[in-house]
Formats: sequence, structure tokens, C-alpha cells
Amino acid sequence: MAEGEHEVRWDGLCSRDSASRETALENIRQVILRKAECLRSVKETPCRPSDGLSDAGSLDGLNKLLAHLLMLSKRCPFKDVREKSEFILKSVQELGIRIPRPLGHGPSRFIPEKEILQVGSEDAQMHALFADSFAALGRLDNITLVMVFHPQYLESFLKTQHYLLQMDGPLPLHYRHYIGIMAAARHQCSYLVNLHVNDFLHVGGDSKWLNGLENAPQKLQNLGELNKLLAHRPWLITKEHIEQLLKAEEHSWSLAELVHAVVLLTHYHSLASFTFGCGISPEIHCDGGHTFRPPSVNNYCICDITNGNHSVEENQVNSAGNVSISDSFFEVEALMEKMRQLQECRDEEEASQEEMASRFEIEKRESMFVFSSDDDEVTPAREISRHFEDTSFGYKDFSRHGMHVPTFRVQDYCWEDHGYSLVNRLYPDVGQLIDEKFHIAYNLTYNTMAMHKDVDTSMLRRAIWNYIHCMFGIRYDDYDYGEINQLLDRSFKVYIKTIVCTPEKVTKRMYDSFWRQFKHSEKISEDLSRGRGITENMPSPSWHPDLTAELLHAEQNVRHSSQSGNKRHIVVAQALRRRRCFLARSACLWTQVSVTHRSSAR
Repeated sequence: MAEGEHEVRWDGLCSRDSASRETALENIRQVILRKAECLRSVKETPCRPSDGLSDAGSLDGLNKLLAHLLMLSKRCPFKDVREKSEFILKSVQELGIRIPRPLGHGPSRFIPEKEILQVGSEDAQMHALFADSFAALGRLDNITLVMVFHPQYLESFLKTQHYLLQMDGPLPLHYRHYIGIMAAARHQCSYLVNLHVNDFLHVGGDSKWLNGLENAPQKLQNLGELNKLLAHRPWLITKEHIEQLLKAEEHSWSLAELVHAVVLLTHYHSLASFTFGCGISPEIHCDGGHTFRPPSVNNYCICDITNGNHSVEENQVNSAGNVSISDSFFEVEALMEKMRQLQECRDEEEASQEEMASRFEIEKRESMFVFSSDDDEVTPAREISRHFEDTSFGYKDFSRHGMHVPTFRVQDYCWEDHGYSLVNRLYPDVGQLIDEKFHIAYNLTYNTMAMHKDVDTSMLRRAIWNYIHCMFGIRYDDYDYGEINQLLDRSFKVYIKTIVCTPEKVTKRMYDSFWRQFKHSEKISEDLSRGRGITENMPSPSWHPDLTAELLHAEQNVRHSSQSGNKRHIVVAQALRRRRCFLARSACLWTQVSVTHRSSAR
């Protein structure tokens, strides 16, 4: 933790009591102004001997405090904290100390800030939700502000995530945040890594662990292989991977600990997809979220233009490119007509099981050839790659190069029948939270499609969900996979595959290229679930299906391991299975709020 930060207690600002917040703000004001006065006196005393290092350290410590104040002045749900934080910043500026300003234009690089709910303009119900989130985390993060398009799901997501990270559970708090770092780093998600590095230190984590995975306890290092496979190629997980974790002698994991760890890993793999898919911007107080450079006359300098931080409005005047309103209208009408025709075909004739199995194999093969034209490898930065091993390992189409992986039939497992009670037994209350979240996601539909209302979007949502699972070799026996090519165009498939398999490669161009006639709020829903785009309410399959796929493959092999007669293996296999199943179900519904997904996924 930076020098000086231990002198400031931010916790008091999370209180619901205004008097407590006022006392905390006054203490913060005194500490920061004292440091600012000290630095000013140093500048005004040119003859004063200085080694330069202590001065630089003092300035760095003050800058971190000022960045935190800037975040509070913009993102705290309590008006008194916002106003007092801004007042303290201005007081520091009057002393001749440069203060920070936000970079970028809002919580998302893809979505205009004006379309996102502004802190301070929320209604009473949303304010209560914001206050709960702020009280738990000490911040109102950008994921929450983007996910706010779906308040009911957001509430469930925040409740689940709070339980996973902060309530009683098998793993100590610092382990939970470190596992979050490991999982986010696997997808090169610096946004989540930075957040949990700060949280890890806040709960007393050893800073040496942050120098690289090799500096963490062997028990956490052993989790690296499972983290790698879950993130990129879950179908490669075998019973041996589970056995190694349960039988690692003094470094072994208990069943309950492993369940907790798997839930966290899948949660943050999924959340990384949501982060990249919605273009989530760095938090204001983190690296990349603020600058101490003064603004130019036009409120940004040439450096900002070079770095792409200039006015978003200039780049987002029309996220649909040159598509005319009439073209957009006809695209929506064409999609709705396809849905109507497919429904009529369903009513008139039902394909045989053999035909549906054949269509699944065709779609599975075709999915291998869906890729972006700029599908270049992304080399992770050292501050990210040090948190995981085998940096060259990534997603590969599971059926390429002659590799045969048996199709995984979803019907073989059932969350309600097999997973719910087991998960709750190993990790009390988590099963209930996940189940609640999935039900909300599943029923979270506004029955709209662009300009149309009262539309049944279930067919389109299921196509998205099943397409994602198809890429991982997961099949639904009762689904006709021939519908996927009828409903999902290539640009959308490229976006889906990228966000699910290699989320770090998602670009704004990909985001803008599909469903150009839909609102940003609708696309968010799709991104949260990879189906939301279809309607602002539509649960999307992206997060949850991906999450489900991870859990399904992991659990299947745990089950095989359990058949060896080891009762512990049986329990783990069943637990993993449940998780992924309930994930699969939720995935479709809510990709839009994928946030909850991974954790619920299990």
C-alpha cells in the first residue's frame, strides 16, 4: 500500500450515518491538507537539501489519495461525500498542488455516458442498491453502473458476489481475492486484476504474492492448472486434475474449499468476458482512469487524442456506422420474419433425433471457422502474466486437429435434482443465491425487440445460448441446431465467439458491427448474457453459457474420478456438475448480467 494511505481510513465513508461520514471526511481532509502543505513548503524552499526520493514518495502517496478522492467525488452514492471530496480537491489545488481529472467518458468505452445512469440522479430504490454496494466494497464500480440497466439482476448479482467474497465461507478473504486475480489474469483482464489487487491488500494479503504466482502458497499455485483449463479448454479437464488437488498432502484442498474456489474461478472468467464485451473503462482511481495532466482549451490535450481518450461523442455519433434508419428497420423485420417462419416449421414438422444430432455436428464444425479478421495474438503485460503460468496456452477449437472429444449432453445433469442441495451442503446458502439469480435471469425479459413490443424473444435467446454451448461440445437433445444459422448472422457469431473464447480480443468495431439497429441498453443485456442485445431485457447467453460450459466439463470429469470409489471425488464431481448445470440454465437467461453468472456458475 502506498505511503500515507495507512493514515487515511476510508471505511467511515461507507456508513449509513451522516454524522459518522462527516467525522471521517474531516479526518481525511486534515491528513490530505497536511500532506499538501508539506509538499508546498518543500517547493517554496529551494535551498532545502533533498534526496529526491522521499519527495517523490510523498508526492506519489498524496496522488493516490487525491485519485481516491476524485473517485468519491464522482461515484459515491452519498451526496455529502461527493461534495466534500470535491471541496477537498479544490482546497489542495489552491495550495498549488496539481489535482487529477478523470480520463475517458464514463463507465464504458462502447456506450455513451449519457445513456448510463448518473450517480446522484437515481431513484430511491436504486440509491439503496448503490448504497449497499458502496458499503460493501467502498466503491461503486463501472461494472455496477453498466449492469444497472437490469436492476433486479444487478441486485441478485451484487448479493451473490458479496457472499462469495466477504461472508463466511471455506476460504479466507485474501485467498478469495487472490483467486479472483488469478482468474481475471487468465483472460488478461487488467480491470479486474487491478480491483482485486487493491482488495487483496485491503484485507491483509501479503504483497509478496503479487510479485508472481510462484510467490504465492503452493496450495494456490496448484490451482493454476485448473484455472487454465476452465478458462480456455474445459473439455480437457480429467479426474486426475481433481484428484491432484484433493490429494496434495499438506497442500491439499478440502471439498468445500475446492467448491468455493471453482465458483470464484468461473465467476471471474465470466465477469472478464462481460468486462471486455461491454468495454468497461478503468476505475477512476486506478491506473488509466485518471490523469494529472491539465486539460487543454478543448478539455483534452494532444496526448489524449493519441491515446484514444478524446471525446467519445466524436467517435460514437452513430454506433451503427452508416446504416440508415430504413436499413435498420428492415434488418429487424427480417429477423422477426425468420423467427415466425421457424415457429411455423416447428408446429408443422418436428425433426427426428437423428436429424437434430446431425445438425448439431454440422453447427459444431462450422463454429470452428468463425473468427475475426484481426484475430492476432494478444501478448499479456508483465503485471498481468505474472499471476498465471503457461502464457501461451489459450482457447483452441476442441474438435480440430483430429482431436475427438465426446459430445456432452446437458440432459445427463440437472441442477434442481442433483446440484442445489449438494452445493448448499458444501457451501451453505450459495446454492440458494445462485438459484435465485438464475431464476431472475431466466425471467428477465421485457418482450421487446428494437422498436417492437410484445415480442416473444425466447427463440432467439435460446439460439444464442445453445450456440455458445455448441462451441464447447455441449448439446441439448431437444434443440434443432439448424435454427442457429437462420437467426445469428456472421458478425454476431464473431462477437459471441470472441467474447466467450478470447474476450481480450473484443473491439468496439465488433461491438458496433452486430444488431446495429438496437440500443446500447439492449446490447448490454446481450453482452451480459450474450442475448440481451435482442431486447433490452433479453437474457443473454454469453456469460452464463460460457460459465456453464466450464462447469459442465469440470464436473463431468470429477464424476469419472468419483467412480474410482473415493467418496470425496464423488461429492466434488456432483458439486461441479450442479454448478455448471444451473449455470447453463442461467446463462441463457442472463448473459446480460453475466456478472452473476460465473459465481453462480460455480
